[in-house]
Amino acid sequence: MAEIAKPGNGRPERPGDPCLFVIFGATGDLTKRKLLPSLYNLAVHGLLPSHFAVVGAVRRDLDDATFRDDMGKALRDFATQPYDDDVWEGFRALLHVHSGDLGNVETYRGLAERLADLDRRHGTGGNVLFYLATPPEAFAEIVCHLGAAGLLRQEGERWRRVVIEKPFGRDIDSARALNTEVQQVLREDQVFRIDHYLGKETVQNLLVFRFANGIFEPVWNRRYIDHVQITVAEELGVEGRGAFYDRAGVLRDVIQNHAFALLSLVAMEPPSTLAGEAVRNEKVKVLEAIRPMQPEEILGASVRGQYGEGMVKGKKLPGYRAEPSVAPGSKTDTYAALRLQVDNWRWAGVPFYVRSGKRLARRDTRIVIQFKAPPLLLFRDAGLDTVEPNRLEIRIQPEESILVRMKAKVPGPAIRLQDVRLAFSYQDFGPLPQATGYERLLYDVMVGDATLYHRADMVEAAWKIATPILDLWESLPARDFPNYAAGSWGPAAADELLARDGRRWVNE
Repeated sequence: MAEIAKPGNGRPERPGDPCLFVIFGATGDLTKRKLLPSLYNLAVHGLLPSHFAVVGAVRRDLDDATFRDDMGKALRDFATQPYDDDVWEGFRALLHVHSGDLGNVETYRGLAERLADLDRRHGTGGNVLFYLATPPEAFAEIVCHLGAAGLLRQEGERWRRVVIEKPFGRDIDSARALNTEVQQVLREDQVFRIDHYLGKETVQNLLVFRFANGIFEPVWNRRYIDHVQITVAEELGVEGRGAFYDRAGVLRDVIQNHAFALLSLVAMEPPSTLAGEAVRNEKVKVLEAIRPMQPEEILGASVRGQYGEGMVKGKKLPGYRAEPSVAPGSKTDTYAALRLQVDNWRWAGVPFYVRSGKRLARRDTRIVIQFKAPPLLLFRDAGLDTVEPNRLEIRIQPEESILVRMKAKVPGPAIRLQDVRLAFSYQDFGPLPQATGYERLLYDVMVGDATLYHRADMVEAAWKIATPILDLWESLPARDFPNYAAGSWGPAAADELLARDGRRWVNE
């Protein structure tokens, strides 16, 4: 049976705390594709509480039997573990539904009565986890109604927690407003702002890789590292999400949250412990240390793009403006690249290049740490004027692996150098259970571990970086869209961003 172990020891985790798991938006795609399969996987691994139940809070008029049938079909479609009738039958009995208008306070009074009844039936000790799998415009309203109905009060050992999906606002002002509304009825330790990227094994392994291996920490600084690249590349287009995406764009949708979260893990100082608050304190310090840019600096340190038509594997793909529900003259960014500076003692002078885009050459999320070239060139007599610097690559998807690129001599009488790779892959652990990436995150909120969740000040610090860029782009609409072909690595200006510094993107 698969087990989840805490960093620093090999002991398996205990099952989560007894609780009712309430999902607002339980008939939506997120629940069917991610949340339900994740809870099923935790059940398979013996990590769900023995006293547990799921309550779907939905607008449609459903009864428990219909809801269970719908969820059973969804699980057969999207399960990542082999479907087991016996496991499902036990899990099925834990599913309940509560129907009503989520904008009506009476729905929440009825929900309070339903939860009290289910708490008695399932013995969940008064603990409730509320998961907001809804459009972001509903977040504040739902939280306020939960507070008004008394559903967020904690007494004695009883806890109430709320998981909020991204996006956490559209800019710094809306993020602050959302945080203010949420904090009127919830303590910060009750709020879990989820970022599914942080549930990936390789991302979680960053802390262990950096701080449990003595060979890396001494060189993890401006003396030895030339620059850092963070890439979040997607091969797909908007895939039916045109209406949402045209209001967001890649800077809001990916870079402000996922990419900045990866940057903070790469650049953070060693925390005093691996406890949640200690780790999050160091991540905030990184985001707050990123140098603010004036408009003229933004123009030179940012690139935006939008994909046009392209040929991929012999198939012609449409441009972004031809996608369903996208405005014909849309100015929305589907690609963005930034050069950022972390102004602290460890990283002063080391640029962090961040990029993300839709319809790129392939799906590829990775962190590249490029070290400085050797200070003394010993190989000029062998006809070599330059030696390619060493690189450390942390690959997050689709392959989860870590590799070091270094030089070695090719066997023979002459001195010839060749690039060799020292690689670690998660496949080295043997066959791994298929996962959604949400299992660790859902388990952590059940036990109250917020390490992998965003805190209010982290969200606001990230928006402080992104908002001035968004404001400038809005005031100066792009005139050259579309400016890269579907299936390419993005606009030429992104290559020029690095070329001006004598560097290049790592695409191989």
